[in-house]
Amino acid sequence: MKNNIRVERAIKNITQAELAELIGVSRQTINTIESNRYVPSTVLALKIARVFGKPVEDVFSLDDED
Repeated sequence: MKNNIRVERAIKNITQAELAELIGVSRQTINTIESNRYVPSTVLALKIARVFGKPVEDVFSLDDED
């Protein structure tokens, strides 16, 4: 699964730590999701998308292998 969290954070001008605080996880969790080392749960993906005010499909997308 791919994501564009880094781009969305830049648009909103928020740090990994700020995003993490908004959704109730650690900054390290955001870092591992951004670097595609961790696939978030559905609930976490929805919370992230809500922060950016976008549908989850605009923040996350499936790879060809998925």
